[in-house]
This record gives sequence, C-alpha cells and structure tokens, in this order.
Amino acid sequence: MSTPAAFRAFRIHADGGHRAGLETLSLDDLSPGEVVIRAAWSSVNYKDALAGTGSGRILRRSPLVGGIDVAGHVLASTDPRFREGDAVLCTGSGLSETRDGGYSEIVRLPAEWTIPLPAGLDLREAMVLGTAGFTAGLSLLRMEQNGQTPEAGPIVVTGASGGVGSLALAILSRAGYEAHAISGKPEHADWLRRLGAREVLPRDTLADATRPLETARWAGAIDNVGDATLAALTRVIQPYGNIASCGLAAGHGLATTVMPFIIRGVSLLGIASAGTARPMREQVWERLAGAWKPADLAMIATAETDLDALPGVFPNMLAGGSVGRTVVRL
Repeated sequence: MSTPAAFRAFRIHADGGHRAGLETLSLDDLSPGEVVIRAAWSSVNYKDALAGTGSGRILRRSPLVGGIDVAGHVLASTDPRFREGDAVLCTGSGLSETRDGGYSEIVRLPAEWTIPLPAGLDLREAMVLGTAGFTAGLSLLRMEQNGQTPEAGPIVVTGASGGVGSLALAILSRAGYEAHAISGKPEHADWLRRLGAREVLPRDTLADATRPLETARWAGAIDNVGDATLAALTRVIQPYGNIASCGLAAGHGLATTVMPFIIRGVSLLGIASAGTARPMREQVWERLAGAWKPADLAMIATAETDLDALPGVFPNMLAGGSVGRTVVRL
C-alpha cells in the first residue's frame, strides 16, 4: 500500500475566528509521527462537536484536523513495532488538541500512542467504543486498582445517557457490577436498562444531598457531570468507595468538605484518559475487547456518518439530542 499524494480531511481553523470544513491535504500538512495509517473509522465525541463548531476551546494550536480518535491500517512506519497492514487504533494523545486528529483519510500518529487492535474487535467496533469506551474502561480499572469489587455494592453513573455514561453502564454490568444510572433524559430509560442499568434515576436525585455527609447509597460512582453533582456524590458513597471523575458537563467547580474523605475514606480518582501511559492503555483495550459481542455494540452504535455529513452531526450532539455512539466512516 502506498500513501496517496492528496487526501481529504475535516480541518479546523481557530486563529482569529472559527472556520472548519473539508480540505485536500498532503502528508506534509500533517503533524509529525512515526506511523502513517489509512484511516477506516473514527467516532463523534462531545469534544469533537465543541471543536468542530467553535463552541469550546479545544484546539491548542491551529489549524488542526479534527477527531480525537481513529482506527485504521498501517501504510508505513519508521517504528519497528508496526508493519504495513497492521490494524491499529489511537484515542486521545493530543489528537485534535495539539496535533492533527482522526477525521482524515490519512492520519500520521506518534508510535508511542498507537495501539495494536486487540483480538476480538474489528476497526469499526473499536471506534464504537472509541475514546468514550476507553474512558469508561479506564475509570473502572482505576477503581478496581483502588479496591473496588462487585461485592461491595452498586455503582452509580451520572450523565448516563451520554457516550461515556452509557458505555460505563454496559462495561460495569459485563464486569459483574450492579449499575445504577442517573440521567436527565427519561425517554431513554428503557435503552439504559438494556445496556445494563438495574435502576434509572432522575437528574435531580442528588439535589437534596447538601450536608457534609448523607446516608450512603452506593459503593462507588463514575461521574461525567462534575460541579454540584460530583460534590453531592462525595456525600453519599459508602466507606472506602471510589468516585471516578471523568467529565465536567455541568462545570469544573467542586464545593464540598473533607469529611467524606477523612471519615468514610472515600477516594476521588481523576481519570486523565488523554495522558494514560501505554501499558495501561493496552490493558484497558484488551479488557474491552474481551467483554463485547457484535450484538452489544450494535445496540450502542445508533448512527453512522462520513466526512461529508460530519458537520451536520455536531449541533445535535451539543443540543443533547443524540443517544448512543455515532461512528464516522473514513
């Protein structure tokens, strides 16, 4: 396989304004890296919608190709760990933040952040999981490294109808945990139960959890919301339970007390999926690959798009109208 002289990419310009759209690029236009791949699939994440519409400050340099994850086949590599034809994936790692991302027919990646596709997944399935699935899987791994077990009790997931939240429900239930969902979208309750939620609770479930300590309800939590929701979670987690903080849909603030930490021994774990070391990345992806059947992933991936239609997907995601995962055919 040879690298084409020209290819299409969804490129974002954020210097003195915002504009984004399809452009024809060459390999020399892309960020440096040891591994060149012919991209097959990417996915649409909330950060992608923010970057693609200019609604959030995601790019740290401009211009950049959008897309925070990608999967495809190696065209060329100067790193001996990868050979032509290898199936690989990359999530996070600065894609669409500090370096060109996955919304491109050809992508150049740093070898250190490129992961061999684990057995049990094809390229499309890997991007059905994508950055959201990796973040949810990393959250559970960190919790278990800190002593979390299914026997300790149920785990609650906030923002459960979003990408990370919905995949967290599925991952927890397949790992033997009782999963509870908190969601502001009651119309999706049946879908959340099919994913694995034992209980589906309304968004205001934690609104009255305002005292330094409340009655403990859950053995742990995966939080995608932040701000007042995360503060309330600290007050209702059982002794020595874990909270994995991986999102800030409601804001980045955190107003709470130290009492949950010094009286109940609650642990607050920060989930930095973009900077996770390679061995842990591979561990998470191997676990994800072993947990899924095609029917499971078909239930999670509810939409498919391509580069031409990609801009039309972003506004709906930002408005909260999307459910499940949208994958991008490249």
